[in-house]
Amino acid sequence: MIWRSVAVDSVRMSARTLETADARPAKNRRVDCRDWEVAERELNAHGCAVLSNLLDATECGALADLYGQEEAFRSRVAMARHNFGRGEYKYFSDPLPQIVAELRTAFYPRLAEIANHWNEASGARERFPTTHKSYLDLCHLAGQTRPTPLLLKYGVGDYNCLHQDLYGEHVFPLQVAILLSRPGSDFTGGEFALTEQRPRMQSRIEVVPLLQGDCVIFPVRHRPLRGTRRSYSVTMRHGVSRIRSGHRMTLGIIFHDAKS
Repeated sequence: MIWRSVAVDSVRMSARTLETADARPAKNRRVDCRDWEVAERELNAHGCAVLSNLLDATECGALADLYGQEEAFRSRVAMARHNFGRGEYKYFSDPLPQIVAELRTAFYPRLAEIANHWNEASGARERFPTTHKSYLDLCHLAGQTRPTPLLLKYGVGDYNCLHQDLYGEHVFPLQVAILLSRPGSDFTGGEFALTEQRPRMQSRIEVVPLLQGDCVIFPVRHRPLRGTRRSYSVTMRHGVSRIRSGHRMTLGIIFHDAKS
């Protein structure tokens, strides 16, 4: 089927525009060079941490352009159909675009260290392996074999209801979203927001301002919070407010795979 071969080649070429011979190790460097002690303090204090300028405008544009390449994705979800909000998103298929795969691999050990600190603080026995491959092996043994990184697309009036990204038995406790569009230029509105529900208290809201290429790290469903006597778990949800004008594109990187 010649048309399919051409489409697949087009996807691969689009992904390769994001890479150079020296860029692959740079993906690890751009993650490793961040101040992860500060990031962990921000996550512990506020439930999120922002890494500014993780991707440049060219990389953001190339990733957003992949949305039209159907062969890059395994499925498309219309949010309104499932009462998730309005807008749509697509899950990447394997193999992931190289920049997405490398960012996923580079982020994981840093986030696994934080996740293990959280489990230790909360008294949970689970400890996450040091490499993403080892963690995916556990997911795959449990039947979670479908990749979960995705692109999200919003237009005027679209929004994403508060939710948690749970796909099976294994749930990695942190995830990443990278804004690919320019706020105030490509779109207005569309603020990323988190809610935190503490026991016997009203929900707290955290609105996270982002610029193009910025990355926000946040919990998938819970985070520990230190009380006067012990740490306890608070429930987290995330979403996106209504788009007032233009279009907003986001790359989401989830570290557990989905049930087949």
